[in-house]
Amino acid sequence: QVQVVESGGGLVQTGGSLRLTCEVSGNRFSISVMDWYRQAPGKGRDLVASITRRGFADYADSVKGRFTISRDMAKKTTYLQMNSVQPEDTAVYYCLVGSGGYDYWGQGTQVTVSS
Repeated sequence: QVQVVESGGGLVQTGGSLRLTCEVSGNRFSISVMDWYRQAPGKGRDLVASITRRGFADYADSVKGRFTISRDMAKKTTYLQMNSVQPEDTAVYYCLVGSGGYDYWGQGTQVTVSS
């Protein structure tokens, strides 16, 4: 059974930094895509950053230049480095993993940015 676990969320001040981690276990097939999404209170879940198996990364316009996604293929882990965070970055951050033709979600980690 595939498990996706996010960690690293918490409370951070405006302008500060935080690093989120997403770890995958139990997959029988290779991982194709590892994405980070976020959902703010009362809003939908939006794509924040995506990284392919070959390491190609893409970002939402709202986080370009501030967030960096990376992955460690051997550890089946992806990271989201969040710099210069703003109050509007406050949300639950979710990791989505694509493997074997299926998508798997983690339980989410809360990020709160204080002004």
